[in-house]
Amino acid sequence: MALYSDKVMDHFRNPRNVGVIEDANGIGEVGNAKCGDIMKMYLKIENDIITDVKFETFGCASAIASSSMATELIKGKPVSEARELTNKAVAEALDGLPDYKMHCSVLAEEAISAALDDYSSRTGKTV
Repeated sequence: MALYSDKVMDHFRNPRNVGVIEDANGIGEVGNAKCGDIMKMYLKIENDIITDVKFETFGCASAIASSSMATELIKGKPVSEARELTNKAVAEALDGLPDYKMHCSVLAEEAISAALDDYSSRTGKTV
C-alpha cells in the first residue's frame, strides 16, 4: 500500500488556494516545533461567508495537502461551518493520512481557528 493516498499526492503536487490575501480580514499562523511545519491561513469574510481563503505552508507533503484540502472545505462556507471543521474531516477528505502525519491535519484545523479568532478580534463579531 502506498504511504499517501492519491488525493494527498494530488493536493501536494497541485495545491489549491496557495498565496496571500493582501486585504485579508482574518489571518492565523500556527506551527509545530517538533516537525518544523508552519501554516499561515488568510481569510476574506463578507456577510459571515468565507469568500476567499489562501494559505502559505512550509512543511511536508501532508502539511501542504492538509492546508490545501482545508481551504477547499471552507471556501464559500459560513464562518460557523468553518469553525466546526475538524482535523479528522480534513484527513477523511484526503482519504486518510498515516497516523504519524495526523498532526498536519491538526495544524490545518488550528490555522483556520486562529484566522477566525483574528477576524473576531478585528471585527468584534463572535464566530
